[in-house]
Amino acid sequence: MRRQETQTAYFAGGCFWCMVSPFDVLEGILEVRSGYMGGHLENPRYEDVKSQQSGHYEIVRILYDPEVISYEKLLEAFWRQVDPTDEEGQFQDRGPSYRTAIFHTTETQRLAAEKSKKALDESRRFPDPVITPILPAGTYYDAEEYHQDFYQKSPEEYKLDRSKSGRDEFIKKYWGDAYYAIYE
Repeated sequence: MRRQETQTAYFAGGCFWCMVSPFDVLEGILEVRSGYMGGHLENPRYEDVKSQQSGHYEIVRILYDPEVISYEKLLEAFWRQVDPTDEEGQFQDRGPSYRTAIFHTTETQRLAAEKSKKALDESRRFPDPVITPILPAGTYYDAEEYHQDFYQKSPEEYKLDRSKSGRDEFIKKYWGDAYYAIYE
């Protein structure tokens, strides 16, 4: 039996509730956790991050099997979930903790993220430049347990929040049917 090699990817895409399910369904994903990264406060709590005072982003930590799914495919999935041209937050969620970012753990990830970002920007899919930063991963902090797998634990609240966010309308406008290519 082969020993499974696990790798980690970190993405900030606004509200972490909406960032879990799109990755959770991909083959090769072992775990998706909601958490915080990039701030100055040690062991931040949700209230600290949401107050926009801790400097953290809301992120998802994705553990994956690189023999089943590539980091490049994770990047494709990430870009389809966010407005990478908005430096003030994502959709209904505004403020620094809701900005987009890719946090790399290796030079290989950094190079792949830079290449992917450049290709997306050059595609002119969006009317404005792609500004999502690519940053070195720092200390990851798990979000509180009630945030984990929120779309499964509280499906009605999740659906309501997502339906009000504007995320799905944005995805439909800029990706249309191409959105689903990563899930085929």
